[in-house]
Amino acid sequence: MATLAMRLSEPALLIDLSALDALRGIARVGDRLRIGALVTHSEIESSPLVARHAPLLGQAAPHIAHRAIRNAGTWGGSLAHADPAAEWPACLLALGGAVIVRGPDGERRIDADDFFVGLYETALQPGEVLVATEIEPAGSDAWFGFSELARRRGDYAVVGIAATASRAGAALRAPRIALLGVGTTSARARRTEALLDGRALDAGTIAQAVASLRAEIDPLPDLTHSSSTKRHLAGVLLQRLLASAQA
Repeated sequence: MATLAMRLSEPALLIDLSALDALRGIARVGDRLRIGALVTHSEIESSPLVARHAPLLGQAAPHIAHRAIRNAGTWGGSLAHADPAAEWPACLLALGGAVIVRGPDGERRIDADDFFVGLYETALQPGEVLVATEIEPAGSDAWFGFSELARRRGDYAVVGIAATASRAGAALRAPRIALLGVGTTSARARRTEALLDGRALDAGTIAQAVASLRAEIDPLPDLTHSSSTKRHLAGVLLQRLLASAQA
């Protein structure tokens, strides 16, 4: 629907998937949290299972558009659309989740790191449909943070960050930092992740991480924000998130 509204696609045929109950539901399946493709943004926002096992999603959900859109828009739709300014792709990257797709040749599992490949482009092959995602539930030592800046609440993000890690005393272990609104697709800041991994969060480490992030990214400008402005704002958001983790 988003690509139709923006005149990016002119399909000869539209198929309504809303009657496929197999694509609905949020459940703990084995050692994973499974979220069906047709689960709405509002269902994620209000889900006790999400709040317990993937709290990052609950924190990010209120930033998605407005209530009417969150009531209708779906988790799978957002991921398959792969808008670089959307919240869910960055969150799935930060959580290290996987996408489950199904097509004529059966079902396959694609890690989030390999799913988003370009502007509105994913690893989905012709004839495949995204049916669900799987996420490892957060442990008792989990840390997560989400923050974004938009011109107005509900607008597309100018820049945003979704982050997760495990706490080890004063340090963060195996951090994952995913950015939205910066490039042609959501992407991780791997050099900054490596800098933070295992280091105690003090003022010096935070300052180095902010400088690392700004050096690592090359944001695309938009109609109202230059590349340098986005680079600065990304650093501001990371500083805020790490300061909250330190506190």
